[in-house]
Parts: sequence; C-alpha cells; structure tokens
Amino acid sequence: MPRVYMSIGKRSGDLILAVLALLASAPLLLAIAVVVRLDLGRPVLFRQRRPGLNGTPFTLLKFRTMRDAHDATGNLLADADRLTRLGRILRSTSLDELPELWNVVKGEMSLVGPRPLLMRYLDRYTKEQARRHAVRPGITGLAQIGGRNALTWQQKFALDIKYVDACSLRLDITILARTVHHVLARKNVNEPGHATAQEFMGTPSA
Repeated sequence: MPRVYMSIGKRSGDLILAVLALLASAPLLLAIAVVVRLDLGRPVLFRQRRPGLNGTPFTLLKFRTMRDAHDATGNLLADADRLTRLGRILRSTSLDELPELWNVVKGEMSLVGPRPLLMRYLDRYTKEQARRHAVRPGITGLAQIGGRNALTWQQKFALDIKYVDACSLRLDITILARTVHHVLARKNVNEPGHATAQEFMGTPSA
C-alpha cells in the first residue's frame, strides 16, 4: 500500500472530510437525535466496544435503532423483535451511522476501511482474516459496496483483505462514490431472512 498516503494523506483526508461532514449534517444529526429520543428514550446513542487498528478497542457511536427489551428470564429479545420502525428506516438509509464521523475525527476510524465488528470475533478469525485490522476500520468499505449483508462472512473478509493490500487514494475515492449509490439504493441492508446479520462463529476448517 502507498506509504505516503497511508501514513499522512489518508488520515488528513479523513479528518478534513469528517469535520466538514459533521458541520454540514449538524441540523440532521440534531433532528435524528430528537426523533430517536421520542421513539426510544435515553440514551440516544448506541455505544459499544469494537476492535480498531491492530485490534485495539474503541467505543463505536451510532444512533440507537433497537429497544432494550428482554424476555421473562432477562435475556435480550432477538434483533427482529427489538428493531423499531424508525430503526429500520435509519438502518436502510445508513443514517444511524452518522455519529461514527466523530470516531473518524478522533482517529479511531477511517471513512473507508473494513467495518468494525465485535470484540468476541477476534479469537474466531483465521490468521489471514485477522489482517483486516492492519488498517483503521471504516464507515464504508469494499464489502459494503460489494454486497454488504448479502455476502457470506468469508466473502466479506476476502474483500477486507483485498482493501488492506490495495488501499490507495484512488480506491478510497471510488468506494466513497459508490457508497452514495448503494445507500440511495438501500440494497442488502440485512442478511436475507434476518433483521440484521447472523453472528460470525468462525471459519470451518478445510
């Protein structure tokens, strides 16, 4: 990967674009926060520890899309039972991910890179799959424009590794441009037959 772009250009571009995007979207962010507060109550933001660059944990920020509902035994209900109508709209338009721009400003994420998944997945990756953490996680990436949740986990990880090996300014611009089209098309937001995506349980041995 181009050293100059990765060491200086990518981070500088992320910071400038994320700050501008936050300023431009401030009224929208406020409006969404108010609507989420009315629909789901507090907190407005969903916070969760996710693995970042080299697997170092950080706190991911998103707008809440699910109710904190439990069954009679105290276990969280399935995603499909907790996801609200507003939540479905926010997810289908990717508006729930706007707060991640603050993660980009802080240097915890990039605009483009492999999506930050769950901490418990770290021990489930193969050595090759773990290479996805060689770059900062992104708001969008090759997997998001390549099929998103219609892809298998193995297909997603293959695209993540492809990005790690081919990262460049030209590729980032291409991914950002195609992301706009995919967001407007609202395709492959969830895995077929599921409210979101099934949990990654590891790659079966050959």
